[in-house]
Amino acid sequence: MENNQKHRRKPYEKAEEKTAERMTVEGRNPVTEALLSGQAIDKIWISETAKQGGIGKLTALAREKGVPVQFVNPKKVDSLSKTSASQGVVAVCSAVSYASMEDIFQHADKRGQQPFIIIADEITDPHNLGAIIRSANAAGADGVIIPKNRAVGLDAVVAKTSAGAVYHTPVVRVTNLAQTAKELKKQGLWLVGADMSGEKTLYESDMTGALALVVGSEGKGISRLLKELCDFMVRIPMLGETESLNASVAAAVMMYEVLRQRGLSS
Repeated sequence: MENNQKHRRKPYEKAEEKTAERMTVEGRNPVTEALLSGQAIDKIWISETAKQGGIGKLTALAREKGVPVQFVNPKKVDSLSKTSASQGVVAVCSAVSYASMEDIFQHADKRGQQPFIIIADEITDPHNLGAIIRSANAAGADGVIIPKNRAVGLDAVVAKTSAGAVYHTPVVRVTNLAQTAKELKKQGLWLVGADMSGEKTLYESDMTGALALVVGSEGKGISRLLKELCDFMVRIPMLGETESLNASVAAAVMMYEVLRQRGLSS
């Protein structure tokens, strides 16, 4: 893929600062990642039954950060949990801040690589979005862009499913996803869409340059306007009877092919 990256311009719209005043973070890894990231945490509640589960590292980190920890009855933790998968650990903290487009480009600059962005088009399932953000972090993507409307935002379920990746991978929420895609193209990025109608498989396509992978929802796929803006579409080979992959699985497969083509490094 030819590198025709142009001069980067300022984001055309201001990024949202927060999702809400307060949110819960649940699970040992997400709460640990929130502590490590410097997220403002009011308090951590831990089930008394979790004391025997190697919780010492988390409580030591909380003390280091000056965050109060209280061991409580399991029913108290259950009443605070919004995901029913808290692992006996719930923290109440300030909402996750959305990033700006410039944050994504700075992330790429720090890594010394061509920008690698994920556009999640109208993903309504928080588990899917959380898994996409988690895979984006693992595969070295510089950020995830989501639309403000007809899509889930950053909430407790997304934070939990991402295993704390929301605190490390920039997530930008924009009003007009198509307009944002146009701006990315002007700045030299290729838009690559995942769709079963793609003429080539992702393994036959060059994805080594600056690019944004576009992943649509499971029900509708990529929206018409975004599909028209894509420079090319790629498909993931399907050898069995299943017609398609889960949106987050498809996104992960594509991300790791980009990582493979760019040269695996850790």
